[in-house]
Amino acid sequence: MTNILVAGGAGYVGSHTCLDLFNKGFIPVTYDNLSNGHADFVKWGPLETGDIRDLPKLDDVIRKYRPAAIIHFAAAIEIGESVQDPAGFYDNNVSGTISLLLAAQAAGVDKIVFSSSCATYGIPVSMPMGEGHPQLPINPYGRSKLIVEQILQDLDRYRGVRSVILRYFNAAGADPEGRIGERHLPETHAIPLAIETALGKRSHFQVMGSDYRTRDGSCIRDFVHVLDLADAHTRAVEHLLSGGDSVALNLGTGHGTTVKELLSAIQRVSGRDFRVEYGQRRDGDSPALVADNTLAKHIIDWSPRYDLESIIRTAWNWHARVASE
Repeated sequence: MTNILVAGGAGYVGSHTCLDLFNKGFIPVTYDNLSNGHADFVKWGPLETGDIRDLPKLDDVIRKYRPAAIIHFAAAIEIGESVQDPAGFYDNNVSGTISLLLAAQAAGVDKIVFSSSCATYGIPVSMPMGEGHPQLPINPYGRSKLIVEQILQDLDRYRGVRSVILRYFNAAGADPEGRIGERHLPETHAIPLAIETALGKRSHFQVMGSDYRTRDGSCIRDFVHVLDLADAHTRAVEHLLSGGDSVALNLGTGHGTTVKELLSAIQRVSGRDFRVEYGQRRDGDSPALVADNTLAKHIIDWSPRYDLESIIRTAWNWHARVASE
């Protein structure tokens, strides 16, 4: 079996990708400092605890496992945190990536799958958003992802390091078998926050902005199931291992859901009503983000399998089970 190093493999999308890799015959080797990840999410391969800024540790781990490719999830992800501490954010996301790439280069690993984001696009100028959309991020988080994309493009051009950059939209849902799910501390993502409200763990759900120029005044987002994202990462690895060229791909369903529509769906799936309050817009939020996923279908034969109701149902089952334990 082939080893794949998964930096950040104890996190939300990373752990689901490890599950998918294992199911498809790979051995996922998780490298994570567990600042946002969870050791109990590492179930399908070994765990090596370390920071991606620790170059000697990375060198040791890569020499030990000799991975055929690296999937890079290890990054801070909160937009608010990026605005409050830009220097610290760049240190983790950019400096850490450079350390990881230097260790890969030293070991001759020349195939990288990078977890990027639609945040690199910034405010939409056209919808849905294709890979050729201008990349003008509006916060340090999005800029940190764009910087890494540009580094990878230079490595491809000058060093022959091939990469698949995956710009995904709003990850959501959980493993349908309930083995892993979405767990952030503190929680800031809409679906788990709303589910926690439905479960009585929060007094209300706060909608950030109700005056956007959308069909009901709330933001529009493209929610894609985490296992669909995981499937795309494995397909990206297979693309590189089979000699495929470097490419950047959008991962989304191509369908936008407003926050109000999302809340109605959660109330319907859970069978519970809950209090909703409306606040001011949040700095750095775009009115609408919807993917054009045509290129991903063409290059890696990827299509999302889960609809919005399935996304919410798997998330609800995960959070309801955790709450009952």
